[in-house]
Amino acid sequence: MGSGSLHLQPRSRHPAGYADGACVARRQPRDRQGSNPVSEIPKPRVAVVLFNLGGPDGPKAVRPFLFNLFNDPAIIGLPTPARACLATLISTTRAKSARANYDRMGGCSPLLKETEAQRQALEAELARARPDLDTRVFVAMRYWKPTTEQCARQVEAFAPEEIVLLPLYPQYSTTTTASSLEAWTKAYKGSGATRAVCCYPDEDGLVDSHVHKIQAVMTAAGRLPAVRILFSAHGLPERAIAAGDPYQWQIERTCAAVAERLGGAWAAELDWKVCYQSKVGPLKWIGPSTPAAIEEAAHEGLGVVVVPIAFVSEHIETLVELDHDYAVLAEQVGCPFYLRAPAIGIDSSFIGGLGRLVSGALKKPGGIESGCGGRICPRTWGKCPVHVEGEAA
Repeated sequence: MGSGSLHLQPRSRHPAGYADGACVARRQPRDRQGSNPVSEIPKPRVAVVLFNLGGPDGPKAVRPFLFNLFNDPAIIGLPTPARACLATLISTTRAKSARANYDRMGGCSPLLKETEAQRQALEAELARARPDLDTRVFVAMRYWKPTTEQCARQVEAFAPEEIVLLPLYPQYSTTTTASSLEAWTKAYKGSGATRAVCCYPDEDGLVDSHVHKIQAVMTAAGRLPAVRILFSAHGLPERAIAAGDPYQWQIERTCAAVAERLGGAWAAELDWKVCYQSKVGPLKWIGPSTPAAIEEAAHEGLGVVVVPIAFVSEHIETLVELDHDYAVLAEQVGCPFYLRAPAIGIDSSFIGGLGRLVSGALKKPGGIESGCGGRICPRTWGKCPVHVEGEAA
């Protein structure tokens, strides 16, 4: 990913205030009675593109999905020929075990179905909140269908005047958001002033949705004995963070915001910890690992409520890794209880938050910035894509 920066060039701009719904009235022909326009003034067309990882839609798709994943230079930073060879090796050797895991979920990933539900919910929310706009929401999956290229063709056919790129990764990383946005920049050839939301780690709707899910699990379980909340996120190699990727810093920001709001709601001091899951390969990853955090809690006599803090949809890492693999581990190490909060999915607070992110982005002149306002990352995190005035890009 090089420097980790992304440059989005606005293709066209509307008059000031246009994105806020204040459009200049145009003279229209009237009917014979002279009262109503023959046709309504067309609404500005806005395309919102939701980005996510993607997942295989059947057993035959598992190996090519894995190849696409590991052939991404943002995942394996080798030259193209070597990366393709390694991706072929990894996808071939891991396909059998991966298929077995997808078999537990009906033979395919539920991620597209979950993302489609979010797409529909957001489109309905934007129709309610911004009736002055003709807004369509699209889905682009990075490693499977609908691919970024397929989505780009759909958006080109819509011919929007405004585009908002909205990754379903609340916390920015060069391995996820940057990869998706770079793929979009290469694929999209159409019109429209483009803005991108790079992150929204403590957006109110996101935080409230996590609080709702945790409260529901704890309330349903009744009065719990000593409990620790484990905020589990997908891990990254330490060297990615050392190179300036702000992902871990943003994960911790999300967790702190959720814990603060949850503690206020329960009027109690919370015992919570951030941990990381899904390690693969020989490199050292950021920690502590989620399995290690579960074992630590068990040794201290604490039950755990595991929260998928970086995942907004259910998929293999929640439904298999958290619900099965780590639940079995918790039982083996003597954890008093093991509960898992659902992914936030189409929680109304989350969808409302996404709607606010879109409306906020439409007020900006273009480019990329955090949904929490400008650049939120300290200068330490050089791979943050938002550059301030006077800072080298």
